[in-house]
Amino acid sequence: MTDRSERTQSQAHSEGMTVRREVLSDAHVDRAEAGKTEFTEEFQDFITRYAWGEIWTRPGLDRRMRSACVLTALIAAGHWEEFEMHVRAAIGNGLTPDEIKEILLQSAIYLSVPSANNAFKHAQKVLADMGVWGE
Repeated sequence: MTDRSERTQSQAHSEGMTVRREVLSDAHVDRAEAGKTEFTEEFQDFITRYAWGEIWTRPGLDRRMRSACVLTALIAAGHWEEFEMHVRAAIGNGLTPDEIKEILLQSAIYLSVPSANNAFKHAQKVLADMGVWGE
């Protein structure tokens, strides 16, 4: 990786696209890219450069920790479609179903029991669909 202070927007986009594909999957990113319109293309570039190219590429946290943070943030905000996507990503980033369960239990205390209840419902569905947890 290049010196972060001298990276161009193009480098941030390129590195971001690599990480985005590694975390979310080629299929997901290909769908997002295929769905870009003149209206949304600047937003897609923005999230690729900043979320994926600046934040997810930083050395301070590993991907497992970043996934744990993202899951908690998405529970807090109630972004359930994104939450499901990031449960899949968390498994790919090395979190186990038991660790995800612990994150959801932790969220019950610091966010709310209803939020955690909903998170368990969504996570269980995703984990079952992935074949990594019960029914």
